[in-house]
Amino acid sequence: MNRLLSFIRDRHSHIYKVFVFVFSVALIVFLLPKEGKFKYDLNNILNKPWHYENLIAPFDFAIQKSPADLLEEKQAIEQKFKPYFRVEEDVLSRMQALFYHSFPENWKKSSLYHIHDEQVSLPQPPLFTNNSGSGNVMLHNYLLGQRLLDTIYKRGVLELNKVIESRSPDFVILIRSGNQARESEIRRLFSVRSADVYLKESLAQKKGIDASMIYSLLQNCIEHNVVYDEATSARELNQLTDNISLTRGGKYKDQSIISRGEIVDDEKLQILRSLRGEFEVQSRDNASYFFVTIGQLTLVCLCFLILFLFLLLFRPEILASDTQLTFLMLMVDLFILMSYLPSRFEKIPIQLLPFCVLPLVIRSFYDTRLALFSHLVAVLITALHVPDRFEFVFLQLVAGIVAIFSMANLRNRSQIFLSSGVIFLTYALAFFGISMLHESSIAAIDWSMLTWYAGSAILILFTYPLIFVCEKIFGFASDVTLLELSDTNSPLLRDLASKAPGTFQHSLQVANLAEETVRKIGGNALLVRTGALYHDIGKGLMPMYFTENQLTGINPHDELSYDESAALIINHVIRGIERAKEYKIPDVVIDFIRTHHGTTTTGYFYTLYKKSSAEQDPDESKFRYPGPTPYSKETAVLMMADAVEAASRSLKKYDEESIQNLIDKIIDKQIEEKQFVNAPITFRDIAQAKKILKKKLMSIYHVRVAYPI
Repeated sequence: MNRLLSFIRDRHSHIYKVFVFVFSVALIVFLLPKEGKFKYDLNNILNKPWHYENLIAPFDFAIQKSPADLLEEKQAIEQKFKPYFRVEEDVLSRMQALFYHSFPENWKKSSLYHIHDEQVSLPQPPLFTNNSGSGNVMLHNYLLGQRLLDTIYKRGVLELNKVIESRSPDFVILIRSGNQARESEIRRLFSVRSADVYLKESLAQKKGIDASMIYSLLQNCIEHNVVYDEATSARELNQLTDNISLTRGGKYKDQSIISRGEIVDDEKLQILRSLRGEFEVQSRDNASYFFVTIGQLTLVCLCFLILFLFLLLFRPEILASDTQLTFLMLMVDLFILMSYLPSRFEKIPIQLLPFCVLPLVIRSFYDTRLALFSHLVAVLITALHVPDRFEFVFLQLVAGIVAIFSMANLRNRSQIFLSSGVIFLTYALAFFGISMLHESSIAAIDWSMLTWYAGSAILILFTYPLIFVCEKIFGFASDVTLLELSDTNSPLLRDLASKAPGTFQHSLQVANLAEETVRKIGGNALLVRTGALYHDIGKGLMPMYFTENQLTGINPHDELSYDESAALIINHVIRGIERAKEYKIPDVVIDFIRTHHGTTTTGYFYTLYKKSSAEQDPDESKFRYPGPTPYSKETAVLMMADAVEAASRSLKKYDEESIQNLIDKIIDKQIEEKQFVNAPITFRDIAQAKKILKKKLMSIYHVRVAYPI
C-alpha cells in the first residue's frame, strides 16, 4: 500500500493527465448513439445516379411508407371519418318545463284570452293529445306548442362545429344516444336557424291559435341537443390512424435493390431509407452494441491521441501545466457535448450550435495553430453522430478557419462583432455552394436554413463573456485583459510611477525594447510589454534602495553590509509577486516578475563581497536570485532587455562599439549561466535579439554609425 501511495505521490501529475484524457474519451463514447452507421449517404441523391456499387439486400426487410404517403393516408381517413355527436337527453324535458311554466302568464296577454275566457288546468309535460278539436282554446294552443317542441327535439338541433362547417349537407355523422349510435345526414337535422323557420311555417298553417304568442315562447325554448362528442371522436379517429400500416411490401435477402448508375427515384429512395432503418434497428442488439462501442472508442481515442501528440511535440508547456491542459480538454469536451443537444431536443437544429466559439476562445489565450487543431479534433469527433457528415465537417472547418483569421488579435470588443458577421457570410457562401452542388437549381435551395446559421453567428457574441469567465476561473489573460493591464493609468502602475519614477521609466524602456524584439523573432508582443511594465513593481515598496530612484546622492546601501544589500535587492522579486497577487494580476504576467532575473547573482554586491571577504569560498547563495529561469520566449527576451537597459545606464561612452560589447557581454553571460535552457528560444533568435537591442539602444542614446573616412 505504501509503495502504491508513493507511486501516486511521485507521479500524480502524469496520473492526472492520463485521467483527463481517459475521462474525456469515456464521457464522449458513453453519450454517443450506439446504433451502427449506414455506410451509404442518402442525402441529396434524389433524381441522381447511384454512385456506389450494386446494392443487394443483406437481409429481409419491409419497405417503409414515406412520411408523405402516411400523411396522405391519414388525411384520407380523416376526410372519410364520421364524427361522433351525442344527444343531450335532458334538453327536451327542460324546454318543455320552461314552456309549461311560461305559457299561463303569456296566455293572459293573448288576444284569444279575452274572447275565450276559459280557464282549465294544463297537463304536466310531456303529455300530448291528438285531439286537435278540443273545445278548450287555451289547451289547444298549449298542446300545439308541446307537439312542435317534441318534433324539433326528436329530430335534433345540431350544434355547429368546425368539424362540419365545411361539409356538404349530405355528410353523414354518428349520433350517440346512450349506448346506441345511429347515422344521420347533416341536412336531416335542425340547426337553430332552420328550427326557427320550421316554427314560423308550422304556426302559419294553423287556425284558431295565437301564433305570435306561441312563437315567442318557443323561440326561447330552442337550443342544441345534438353536440359534438370530441372525446369519442378523437378516440375512434386515433384508433383508425394507429391501424395504418407503416409498410408496403418488402425485399428479400439477396434481392437486387439498386444498380450502379441507376437513377434514384422516389421509390428507390424509399427502399434505401427502409434498408437503412432496418440496419440501424438490427445494430442495436447486444453484439452490434458491443462492436459499435468498440468502433466509437477506437475513433475517439485516435482523435485524442492526435491532440496529445500535437501537444507533446509542439506545445509541451500546455501538457506540462495541469491548469492549461484542463482548460483545453474542458473546452473541447464541452463543444463536443453541445452537439448532443439536437438528439435530445428536436427543436434545436445542429446548424444553430455555435461551434466557432471553440477556436475563438482558444485563440484568445493561445496561438492560431492550437486553436485550429482543437477545432479540427472537436469537429471530427462530432461528425461521428451528426447527419450530413461531409457538409457538417466542411462548413464547420471553413467557418472555424475564417473565425480564427478574423480575430488574429482580440484587442477590442468590435472584433467579436466583426467575427460574427464574417462567420455568417462564410456559412452562407458554403451553404450556397453545397446546395447548388446537390440541387443544381437556385429555386430548389431551402433559404430558410440561413436563419439557423444567422442564429449561430449571433451566438458567437457569447465568446466575449465566455473568455472573461475562463480568465477568472483559470487565471488566464486575453489580449483585452493585457491591454487593460498595460494602461499606465492602472492603479499599480500609477503607484509605481509616483513612488519610484526612475523604476517606472526603466520599465517603460524595457517594455519598448522587449516588445520590438519579440515582434521580430516571434511571440506575443502584447504579453511581453505588459510583463515588462510590471516586472519591477516590487521596487515601489523600497524605491530608495535602487540607484535609478536615488535623486539626492544619498545611497542607503552605504550603511549596510554587502549581503544585507543583496538581500534587499533580491527581495524586490518576492515583494513584486506579493503585490501582483494582491492586485489580482494574472499568473501569466506574474511569471515575468518571477523569472526576469532567473537564477543570476547580484553581481555588483557579490563582487564587492568577495573582495572584502577573507573567505576562500564565499557563500554565493546569499547573492543569487531564487528563480526560476525563463521558460518562454517572452520571459527570455524580457531578461535580456531588462539587463541590457539597466547596464546601459552605467556606460561612460555611448557609441556603436560600447553598446555592442555591452549587449554581447551581458547576453553571452546569461547563456553561460544557462538562463535560457528551459525557454524555447534558439541561437538564431538570440542573435536576432542582440541585433534589435543594439539598434534600439543606439536610437535611444542617439548614437550614429561611424562611417569610414
